[in-house]
Amino acid sequence: MAFSMAIVMALAFAVTNGFHDAANAIATLVATRAARPLPAVVFASIFNLLGPFVVGAAVADTISHIVQLPASDTIPVVGAGLTGAVIWNTVTWTRGLPASSSHALVGGLVGAALVAAGPGAVSWGTVGKVLAALAIAPLVSFVVSLATQAAGRRALRRATVRVGRSIRGAQWVASGWLAFSHSSNDAQKAIGIIGALLLAHGDIDTLTAPTWAVVGCSLALTAGTALGGWSIVRTIGARIVRLRPLDGLSTQVSSAVVILAASFAGAPVSTTQVVSSSVVGTGVGRGHHRRIRWQVVREIALAWVTTPPAAALLAALALPLWRWIA
Repeated sequence: MAFSMAIVMALAFAVTNGFHDAANAIATLVATRAARPLPAVVFASIFNLLGPFVVGAAVADTISHIVQLPASDTIPVVGAGLTGAVIWNTVTWTRGLPASSSHALVGGLVGAALVAAGPGAVSWGTVGKVLAALAIAPLVSFVVSLATQAAGRRALRRATVRVGRSIRGAQWVASGWLAFSHSSNDAQKAIGIIGALLLAHGDIDTLTAPTWAVVGCSLALTAGTALGGWSIVRTIGARIVRLRPLDGLSTQVSSAVVILAASFAGAPVSTTQVVSSSVVGTGVGRGHHRRIRWQVVREIALAWVTTPPAAALLAALALPLWRWIA
């Protein structure tokens, strides 16, 4: 029973991840009115499904090695960790805060493992790698977005209004690229967890997850966007700074580059952090730093900082229930 519930929780995590991170793939596309919401979701869904199959499982391998436990302890600890992450993702989603699902997952797994078996149950080298990637990616995204925005403004300084149609078309391409990059990183997190659960249950001999897990997590991620990602879309696309089509394109391209590079490197990053930082970088690149709603930026940053300990606490509280079920 505990095993089946843990698999369900892994898919539920992918759905709440979609609430947060998959929504970012279409946020600027919708906010700049380059696309209506429904066609944008359908378009992004196609590329959400492709990412995990094309890029590989480097991120999944990293996530699956965060905790090191006997098989008998793995399922309740992972189940509790997922519970903490799902609860925190849901809480922040209801407030429209683009919190990091990656932070929530790492915090939940570490919190449950520490309570279950102490510091030795956590692969601190892997955790350090993940946290370093999560810390560096927003800074890189900000710089890349700043440079992309400056290059775009320079290239189009003599353009006529007719270039707007081309920019909107390019936004569609960039949105697909971002959705592809996002799923190549974020879907792999749930896939890696399912692989660890299947290995602990004795269903597979290696951490390589079966095809059904890849498809299921990709579909769950996409469902999260369609069912509940719109509060995050509004925050990213409108509440930080007002975006024009060129701004949306700069944000999408910068975010896609950073996330895809991280996926190939096996580094789990937060799409929310990357896209939010790109939006701020785009605003600064326009010379409109005073028009950026810094209060919203501070709220988002606070959500990032509080996510790991909050998810860890929730996971620790959920662990006795999972042990009882097991």
